[in-house]
Amino acid sequence: MTYTKITSEHFIFFNQILDAEYISTNQEQLEKYGQDETEDLMFKPEVVLKPKTVEQISLIMKFANTHAIPVTVRGAGTGLSGGALPIFGGIVLSMEFFNQILKIDERNLQATVEPGVINYVFQEEVKKVGLFYPPDPASWGSCSLGGNVAHSSGGPKAVKYGTTRDYVLNIEMVLPNGDIIWTGANTLKYSTGYNLTHLMVGSEGTLGIITKIVFKLIPLPKHDLLMLVPFTSAEKACEAVGATFRSGITPSAMEFMERDAIDWSIKYAGEVNFVIKPEWQALLLIEVDGNNIDVLFNDCETINDIMLAHDCDEILMADSAEQKASLWKIRRKVGEAVKSNSVYKEEDTVVPRAELPKLLRGVKSIGTKYGFKSVCYGHAGDGNLHVNIIKGDLSDEVWDTELPKGITEIFELCKNLGGTISGEHGIGLVQKNYLPIVFPPHQIQLMQNIKKIFDPNLILNPGKMIF
Repeated sequence: MTYTKITSEHFIFFNQILDAEYISTNQEQLEKYGQDETEDLMFKPEVVLKPKTVEQISLIMKFANTHAIPVTVRGAGTGLSGGALPIFGGIVLSMEFFNQILKIDERNLQATVEPGVINYVFQEEVKKVGLFYPPDPASWGSCSLGGNVAHSSGGPKAVKYGTTRDYVLNIEMVLPNGDIIWTGANTLKYSTGYNLTHLMVGSEGTLGIITKIVFKLIPLPKHDLLMLVPFTSAEKACEAVGATFRSGITPSAMEFMERDAIDWSIKYAGEVNFVIKPEWQALLLIEVDGNNIDVLFNDCETINDIMLAHDCDEILMADSAEQKASLWKIRRKVGEAVKSNSVYKEEDTVVPRAELPKLLRGVKSIGTKYGFKSVCYGHAGDGNLHVNIIKGDLSDEVWDTELPKGITEIFELCKNLGGTISGEHGIGLVQKNYLPIVFPPHQIQLMQNIKKIFDPNLILNPGKMIF
């Protein structure tokens, strides 16, 4: 596909649509909007446009579609797959001014929001009226809800409550040709034609531009208990995960961190109020929540017995809100801690939870084969292991030529274990070459055909996921 470079004539149109302060071309801004949290990649756009209304987006898309100008939609820039990188230049369409919670409907347990609302801000607002929005990615303090929808983001509570996909009822979107549509209805059931809402969730900004989202909410649980469970064997920790669910208990969170992840996160996040013993090789962070505190204590007793049967060390029960926050901080800061230590690649592997020990063992074996170190952590309760491959002392040649072979073997292992190559981070730019590992050519072609129906000129977030 050949795209049109932006000219002075194009800027005449942009200035008719937007005030000058919402059009950015200086180098500092182009560099800022040319990168996200994906490794050290940067692709500068030619211009950054910051619309404030759906009508402005519609006009911009009609113009870009007519003139074959590539458009990349950007939320908060916290993505880890390169999905918001403008690799063909063109326009970055920033959604930062679409940041309003439009309505919290307590009668129907719903909320209508704009895509630029920050996840944590939304969670806190609905809590004020006794409601709960469970999806909580590690970057919840900075990631936007539109980006969460684009990637069907998960987070620790996905194990009990599901991912973003399970809470999206309806979406207002602008198509690549500028048309504005709603994808469905604000109802819990929907069987009226193809479900375009579910198609949009996880589409990574390749099919349309999200401008409003209607979310389902649930009542806020009254109580939660948090346990920190140390192990001298990381594989034993993983084995304990499946055993917990087989006992009939579904924790609201079940997070795994191996030793390096623990040490790096504590060093990055600051002091902790408990002692990390030298022999510990992994931690499980287990939360249960609900409305009956006695039931929750009974669940913790059962979990305690299961953990002891898998050779855990002494279990710590958080006894205050401050201690809970401290423990969660360690887990949520791991990704930032890894990035601050070294050049790295993060692979978002996911397998059926009972296969987690085999996945961890295989990742370490593949690392030994190709000479790389990995730091692993993730959402153990749903089999989602984040594998952070550390460059360290590896040469650029080994990093560029040998490492992809190791990543390929990790993804092949995931497939062989019944899993896939991304659980919540998406495919974007950096994973798209690995899609043939999990999909046959005719299935990839089917996805490409869907993309062409929505975007026949391939102007919206080009070069991502399937093209």
